[in-house]
Amino acid sequence: MDIIITGANGRMGRMLAQVIEDGGTHRVAARVSPSYYTDSAEGTYPYPEQCAEPADVVIDFSNHAGTAALMDWCAARKLPAVIATTAHTEEELAAIRKAAESIPVFLSANMSVGVALLADLAKKAAAVFPDADIEIIERHHNQKLDVPSGTALLLARRIREARPDAELVIGRHENGKRRPNEIGVHSLRYGSEVGTHEILLSNGSETVTLKHEAESRTLFARGALAAAEFLVGKTPGLYDMRDILA
Repeated sequence: MDIIITGANGRMGRMLAQVIEDGGTHRVAARVSPSYYTDSAEGTYPYPEQCAEPADVVIDFSNHAGTAALMDWCAARKLPAVIATTAHTEEELAAIRKAAESIPVFLSANMSVGVALLADLAKKAAAVFPDADIEIIERHHNQKLDVPSGTALLLARRIREARPDAELVIGRHENGKRRPNEIGVHSLRYGSEVGTHEILLSNGSETVTLKHEAESRTLFARGALAAAEFLVGKTPGLYDMRDILA
């Protein structure tokens, strides 16, 4: 499988390239990043539209601001795409959905299979304990930009599938009692924390705690690669980690 990496000069892009090269099964067809000069001999390009390298799939670890342009380029080339960026606007999500009408697109706020399992467990727990208070606590390194994390929002969305009337309260900061239908989300940023997500459900008699800890960012690169392997050969549509678990 030949892979184009967008966001290739970022931390996750470089890690993904290393995972691909170490594996020896797949090949990096091209690296795309605004920090690169166009060099077809090296396979580096600043923007996707300048890259004409043949490939089987694109894995995007760049920035959500470039999503719409990337989707147009992938659709024009009929290239399947794994979108591993987060914090997309509604317009960017609309561009992803439009592209998925003509190409297979894999979209996930977190490329960890363990987090996908955590989301399923959280939804089930919310259904089993319909009156429980629910709080989500996410911890990341001090350089992370988005608050709350895309993973925390993913978990909240899955919980709301069991509780459609639940209200998302991000960073509770005002005086007053907790409302029964709240899902609280709290973000901690410190040191070099890779990523921990914890869900607390309590009905006053008992508390259930669900937790996922990422011990290395390599797992996200491997997850994105697994998503690419899953995506190649699929019909057009929008896929996520639940499809891998199915």
